[in-house]
Amino acid sequence: MIEVVIDSIRVSLMSQQRIVMLRDIDGERQLPIWIGPWEAESIAIELQDTELARPLTHDLLRNVIEELGGKVTNIFISELKDNIFYAQLNVQLGSRKLQIDCRPSDAISLAVRVKVPIYVDEAVMIEAGILPEADINEETDLEQEPGEAGEEEALDAFKDFLDTLDFDE
Repeated sequence: MIEVVIDSIRVSLMSQQRIVMLRDIDGERQLPIWIGPWEAESIAIELQDTELARPLTHDLLRNVIEELGGKVTNIFISELKDNIFYAQLNVQLGSRKLQIDCRPSDAISLAVRVKVPIYVDEAVMIEAGILPEADINEETDLEQEPGEAGEEEALDAFKDFLDTLDFDE
């Protein structure tokens, strides 16, 4: 099992879907999971400590579990099958340990409310995990000092391009 934290919630430019990015706490790998806008909003509300007049659905679920004497111990993103992620709530209810099937978005929303760890199965991370792309500003050769060959080559290429332009046209 790999412990992850919520790195960000992103909006797809192609649809109204959101992507929650989970980041391995011991590394750079991230796990993108598509979620709906309402679930994304629920997660964001809790992460931003926004006060609401009435409980949301995930607050209700937390309250019911607590009123029944249960305690969520963690959530586990357990499987990826046919491009669908599966998760489970791990709940301690007296001497019973319950594993309750759920959508990852609901599990994550509950996890931020009860402040429990989020885990991902290693096989899921291997199959769907990604390494973040380097920022364009970080893609310079670390061994070169500013003004050395890399920048000069880029500048030379630009000068060559300018030389090909005919400004009289």
